[in-house]
Amino acid sequence: MRIRFWHPAAIASAATFFLTSFGVAAAEKGEIFLDKLNLPEGFKIEVYAKDVPNARHMTRGDKGTLFVGSMREGKVYAITDKNGDQKADEVKVIAEGLKLPTGVAFRDGDLYVSAVTSILRLDDIESRLDNPPEPVTITEQFPDKHHGWKYIAFGPDGWLYVPVGAPCNICDEKDYANIQRLKIEGDKVVKTETWAEGVRNTVGFTWHPQTKALWFTDNGRDLLGDDTPPCELNTAPVAGKHFGYPYCHAGDIVDPEFGEGKSCSAFVPPVQKLGPHVAPLGVKFYTGEQFPAEYRNQVLIAEHGSWNRSNKIGYRVTMVTLNDKGEATAYKPFIDGWLQGEENWGRPVDVLVMPDGALLVSDDYAGAIYRVSYEG
Repeated sequence: MRIRFWHPAAIASAATFFLTSFGVAAAEKGEIFLDKLNLPEGFKIEVYAKDVPNARHMTRGDKGTLFVGSMREGKVYAITDKNGDQKADEVKVIAEGLKLPTGVAFRDGDLYVSAVTSILRLDDIESRLDNPPEPVTITEQFPDKHHGWKYIAFGPDGWLYVPVGAPCNICDEKDYANIQRLKIEGDKVVKTETWAEGVRNTVGFTWHPQTKALWFTDNGRDLLGDDTPPCELNTAPVAGKHFGYPYCHAGDIVDPEFGEGKSCSAFVPPVQKLGPHVAPLGVKFYTGEQFPAEYRNQVLIAEHGSWNRSNKIGYRVTMVTLNDKGEATAYKPFIDGWLQGEENWGRPVDVLVMPDGALLVSDDYAGAIYRVSYEG
């Protein structure tokens, strides 16, 4: 088994790049420049909530509360719109001191939170926003490794789906690089199954509104150049499929370190190759009725943006258009402008379709949630 981990110097170089290129003060200020954003004709974008530091993944409670994980802040936020004007009235901290709590999922009145090794639960949370309960630990079964932060979501089958990212840039290590599902009863996990393998690091997945098949984004490996490999949009309608990592990338690129003797035809290719190093995270099918008909049941992806490419790409929300067979026919920007030249003022993380058909977009760089609506 060969393992290639990040060299400490590379990590330090990346950190220095971020600090010197964008400045600590600019990152903390969270300046928002809506006039820099480009949307299709008829669409409008507004700030739904600001002062949500490091806003990551989102879920919505039965009573309309928006819950947001905040990975680097160690906090979970509850955002309320009490007067129904489509703007947040209050942002509350309902949990803090957690380890990278990026993922949030809501079921039966309770909020589930991912915290690297653990899945936690805040019981009856929407009735207790002003006096939130102590988190209940459901499990601590996950490893504390690189790519340990987790997007989580309940599937149509009632199981909680949880990714286990590769503990490296590129390596072949057992029990990593997969998507698992957990059957939870009461305060315990009673069964764990592996749903998909060969998934380097998915930080966003969803289910097709008609077929109920699982769809997910996957972040491609680094250090093969600016344009190799593409990131991926995949679908796993049944359990047991292998998507190639670390042997094959994007369906047809044999890995130079781990691909010897392997054929890419043995693995499931992506539905759509995304931009190289765009870091696709949150993904949702548009299921609302507010947007024009051509958006219905199409795929919207938050691309967080490249960090080690010579020229930055990503920093946008894209749409993958599917035909009736579920085949991709187009991949193009839906919203861009968070990247201006080589400077970015925002980084999209997640997307969420609201009951009125508007789309929320979280931004962990500007610490904001945006609302996208269609006015025709």
